[in-house]
This record gives sequence, C-alpha cells and structure tokens, in this order.
Amino acid sequence: VQLQASGGGSVQVGGSLKLSCAVSGHSFDEYIIGWFRQTPGNEREGVSAISAVDDSTYYAASVKGRFTISIDNAQDTVYLQMNSLNPEDTAVYYCAAGRYSGASENVKMYNYWGQGTQVTVSS
Repeated sequence: VQLQASGGGSVQVGGSLKLSCAVSGHSFDEYIIGWFRQTPGNEREGVSAISAVDDSTYYAASVKGRFTISIDNAQDTVYLQMNSLNPEDTAVYYCAAGRYSGASENVKMYNYWGQGTQVTVSS
C-alpha cells in the first residue's frame, strides 16, 4: 500500500485547507486511514481517522467540529477538510493506513505511511 499526502500550505488564522491522501497498491476497503500530525520534538498525534470497513470515524478533541474526514472510493482518496485553522494546527501532517476495522488514533495500528505535508497557520 502506498500513500501520497498533499494539500498542505500556509494560511492565516481562521482559514481552511483540504488535505488529500491518495491510496494505491491495494483496495483500501479493508483498511482504516488516519491523519496524524507532528511538530518538532513532539510525538505524532492522531488527528482523525476513518474506517473503510465499518465507516466509523475518529476526531481528536482539539479538531472536533472543525475538521471533517471523508472517503472518495472512486478516486481511492481520503480527504481531511480543515476549517477555522489556528496556529496550534501548525504541523507536518501524515496519512497512514492500517488493516483494521474500527477507526483509531493509535499509531501502532498503522502499518503504511505517506510522506508528510506541511501545514502552517499564521496569526
């Protein structure tokens, strides 16, 4: 399974970005897809996840109500719509896939990782 993350950039506080994670190499209908973020010196944090198996979703408390995760099965792509961005959302964002059923923020459940995409929110 290969994952290609894209869509990062620089926005001002209150702005929006839409991240994309293109999945190839295997049909992802047996996987969970997660979005994680990491800042220098900190551990990777689970932001959101979606299960292609049971349609369950996960959102970290810090992004609930602002971020929306979705799947486009026709495009084999998972999106993360990020609204009302604030400086605390600044990080490198990664997408990952794991062969489980329920969406999870647990890094250990993900076996495949894409490269990161930088998101910078300035005030």
